[in-house]
Amino acid sequence: MAKRKKRKLKLVRVLFLIIIIGLILYGVSLILDLKVSNVIVKGNTFYSDWEIIKMADLDDYPPTFENPSTVIERRLEDDDYIKSAHVSKRWFTQVVIDVDENMPLFYYLPKEKTILEDKSEVSDNFPVPTVINYVPDKIYSKFVKAISKTDYDIVKRISEIRYDPNEVDTERFFLVMNDGNYVYLTLQGFDKINDYLDIIKEFDNKKGTLYLDSGEYFEVRS
Repeated sequence: MAKRKKRKLKLVRVLFLIIIIGLILYGVSLILDLKVSNVIVKGNTFYSDWEIIKMADLDDYPPTFENPSTVIERRLEDDDYIKSAHVSKRWFTQVVIDVDENMPLFYYLPKEKTILEDKSEVSDNFPVPTVINYVPDKIYSKFVKAISKTDYDIVKRISEIRYDPNEVDTERFFLVMNDGNYVYLTLQGFDKINDYLDIIKEFDNKKGTLYLDSGEYFEVRS
């Protein structure tokens, strides 16, 4: 009788162990089958949220464990217009994508190329200003840096840019705005263009030339 009890006890333990292992395996399979439930996109201006999600290959909400954060980052950074991407996950299924875009800044007519924020060149066309003449290399580098720090909504309001040095300043530029106004400014004070809309409002939408290179005054066109 004692032997039978021991055998039954062993059998119960084995069955219990099998059930526990089965439950663990089932739980693991459920976890591995978890799908991406939500995608949050941050830092994008050039691309829409949906375009970023498609580029990340998450548009059909695939299994989350088959799409590690580092893999998603590589997919996004393969694109010319994304400098870097940081991907994190919340509760396994919510994906947060934070991108730093490589924005198209201007079309450089001497090379017939669009220049991106990292100074790379592409053949695609965008609604960005056209730099119509050659800019010397040393000044060109500073110019790209200056315009890359400019509010992008203001950049899109510029139609043409001409390198226009004078006797006083070799880093002077002339801007033609989409609204018909002209602006003179230098690289040293290039950030003044960010106040363009506020400055123009003071002149009741009159057309003319805004001198931000010296004196900072507006000359109304007759």
